[in-house]
Amino acid sequence: MLFRDSAAAVAAECHSGALFFRLTEQFVHAHGHRPSPSEVRSWERSIPVLASALNDAGLGQVEMLLEYGLPLNSKRADAVLAGFHPGTGLPSYVVVELKQWSSAEPDDEDPSLCRIDAYARALLNPVDQVRGYCEYLISFNGALAGHPERLSGAAYLHNATEFGVSGLFEARQDQHGQLFIGARRGEFIDFLRSTLSAAPGASVADELVHAKVGPSRQLMAAAAQEVREREQFVLLDEQRVAYRTVLNAVRRAGQSDHKEVVVVTGGPGTGKSVIALSLLGELYRQGVTALHATGSSSFTTTMRRVAGARKREVQELFKYFNSFMTAERNSLDVLICDEAHRIRETSANRYTPASNRTGKAQIEELIDAARVPVFLLDEHQVVRPGEMGTVAEIEAAAAKKGLGCQVVTLDSQFRCGGSDAYLRWVVRLLGLEPGGAVGWEPDGRMHLMLADGPREMEAFLDGRRSQGYSARMSAGYCWKWTKQVPPGQALPADVVVGEWERPWNVFGDRAVNGAPPAALWATDPAGFGQVGCVYTAQGFEYDWSGVIIGPDLVWRGDRWVTDRTASKDPVFKKSTSDADVDRLIRNTYKVLLTRGMIGTVVYSTDAETREKLRELAGVPERTEQAGADAPTIEYDPRTRLSAEA
Repeated sequence: MLFRDSAAAVAAECHSGALFFRLTEQFVHAHGHRPSPSEVRSWERSIPVLASALNDAGLGQVEMLLEYGLPLNSKRADAVLAGFHPGTGLPSYVVVELKQWSSAEPDDEDPSLCRIDAYARALLNPVDQVRGYCEYLISFNGALAGHPERLSGAAYLHNATEFGVSGLFEARQDQHGQLFIGARRGEFIDFLRSTLSAAPGASVADELVHAKVGPSRQLMAAAAQEVREREQFVLLDEQRVAYRTVLNAVRRAGQSDHKEVVVVTGGPGTGKSVIALSLLGELYRQGVTALHATGSSSFTTTMRRVAGARKREVQELFKYFNSFMTAERNSLDVLICDEAHRIRETSANRYTPASNRTGKAQIEELIDAARVPVFLLDEHQVVRPGEMGTVAEIEAAAAKKGLGCQVVTLDSQFRCGGSDAYLRWVVRLLGLEPGGAVGWEPDGRMHLMLADGPREMEAFLDGRRSQGYSARMSAGYCWKWTKQVPPGQALPADVVVGEWERPWNVFGDRAVNGAPPAALWATDPAGFGQVGCVYTAQGFEYDWSGVIIGPDLVWRGDRWVTDRTASKDPVFKKSTSDADVDRLIRNTYKVLLTRGMIGTVVYSTDAETREKLRELAGVPERTEQAGADAPTIEYDPRTRLSAEA
């Protein structure tokens, strides 16, 4: 939070003008930059109104926590009021969302959204906004986890008239979300008196501020039920070993104040995420505090959608790696770090508040956050500079802290048709394992095909979709990507190969003209028709995968040559060495070539590379085979898609 004091003291600070200087100073200290003029204006116009209402209600000793940060989250509540309940004498808290709006209308289609003239896009109804803050605090603050009745929520539109915002009252209201307006200020004062007494609130504010941070038992029970009802996971062999290894480490940690690190490593489709979800379900059933974290926006968004589709509060159990910069040491029992190859050198970036810049490595932050940190990773999926999630790095970080580190290796895999031969062929093809590229020997599990062009590839994949299979096309990052698309316009066709052109997947978290947001490209059927990049494909799978190898990776003579000048990926800086660029580009194509569950169709934009792939895949000069309108999947696995197909 930026500032805390009694309502009487806040009112005095407002009157003197000192409060806004202090808030600005604290903001700069916390965030590393000055607040925007609009934010300062909102403080100057809204905080005095709230302080005045409290003092007029006779609640001058109630504690005001201004710009209160939600735990493990970047969101801030405008104010949290702390005191005692006038009826029960127990601690009582009120989250207040302050708005300067004078008028607003509910969205035509959804009363939980509203529209005001100052914004082109719809905004969340303040009632739903403050209710969300309350539900989050109940889920993650130990002072409230077992006592949701102690928390109330109010949205106060202190400039609003009855006529200006009457439609907003259509939204559902309850204890955690109520709407008050300036035209009926007396109702707001009555509400404050009904939830808070005149007794000093400093002690209960301390309880809130210093409470344990972590998922509540109610939230864990909901998650356990959600995971159990959605899918029964069957773990086999080394998957079961990994699962039991973590549970045994948790048992030891609970019995003897013990701490240890577990690493689960395996290639694509070896079941790492299934293990993660199975562990979450079991840990929550046991009442063990655990969170799931990744470094991928797409992966986290999808996990939230899968595991929390019916219960929104369950989605909050899925975090990002940089959520733990200020987490208290061992505040969690277990932290499950999925896709841990995405771990970065540091959690800090240019937007990180100065108060959160600990100087610690991200691996250290994750290890410190839980008694049993669990890392699930595939070292060959490191595709960006600065990613450093490897077994060696984690073992070194654990050893530095004097901690034991168990490593479980997963061998059996369920992607790529369960074909170990195909995965070995891909890593040998790309030079990620020694021995050089080898010819593809079909094993009856995975279909490998070559296309004469992207148009033929797309037609073939669309044919598979007509049979009920999922399919996507992805490519190396070799074409510019238009990130900003004006409202109402179609996605620009940035990926151009000859006369064929298609757009990249959407950049950002909003759908564009029917195309899904980036995080859902791989899982939403509407993702077909856009070309995915490694950042939206990584971590996902679909039945049929089409991969365009761009000019950043070409075959010359007897080896692969990477051309960094052909890459349009902005993560490659001048400071990124040629060796790192080479490794990351090869890893990128390894990721793209291992997304398919049934088959992969490959096309290279380079003629010499196409010839080498034809040789390695063992495709004859001409092979008659099933075309795009084929009714069934009965192919010679060594098949070339031609223009005549």
